[in-house]
Amino acid sequence: MAVLAESGSNPDVELLYDINGLAKDAPHWFDRVMEFVGEYGLLLAMVLLVLWCWWSVRRRGGEEAAPSVAALVWAPLAAGLAVLVNVPIRGFVERPRPFVDHQGLDVLVSGKTDFSFVSDHATITMALGVGLFVAHRRFGLAGIGLALLEGFCRVYMGVHYPTDVVGGFALGTAVVLLLSPLATALLTPLMRAVERSPRAGWLVRRRSAGTGGRGNTLLPGARKSLDTEERDLAA
Repeated sequence: MAVLAESGSNPDVELLYDINGLAKDAPHWFDRVMEFVGEYGLLLAMVLLVLWCWWSVRRRGGEEAAPSVAALVWAPLAAGLAVLVNVPIRGFVERPRPFVDHQGLDVLVSGKTDFSFVSDHATITMALGVGLFVAHRRFGLAGIGLALLEGFCRVYMGVHYPTDVVGGFALGTAVVLLLSPLATALLTPLMRAVERSPRAGWLVRRRSAGTGGRGNTLLPGARKSLDTEERDLAA
């Protein structure tokens, strides 16, 4: 990786300069916006998207509620696991940040002293995006779109090579999909148990309006059921 980073004719480096060069031509305020979006904003957006998807799934209910919520629980777990997997990868590759080996980059975020390959931000966002896609296709496509934007931002900010981002995308996707069958097998029964809980069941499925977990109990003044009326007449 170090050899590739030092080669000025490498397409990876050329693309880095092309994308980061946009920051030099952009207004200062726009670079500040991209700095916030790339460092914090898109991560926050991904969290809100996961919560929105959870709210939609639990409101819809049905037999697929528990498996869908299980897939949503797996998404952040997979993102955390992928970051842990990245720790030895970074230590093995030991690729310096692009601004260490290349001059003339417009670096929007200072203080980055760790290794560059692979990008944690790209890994986390893509893991969340693919995890969302497993749970809900429409939300998943939006999540993957946000992950792609995160990858662009990291290169624009001058803190990662394009291949750092691609490696993060691959790592996040691999962890989610390869371990998804095992995670689903473990988490779905757990979510079904939560769904049956009178106190925590709302986390998986919205309670039916007016029941409040009391089954078919009649409210004061409510009309009796037809079967009850028939039994009263027979008596």
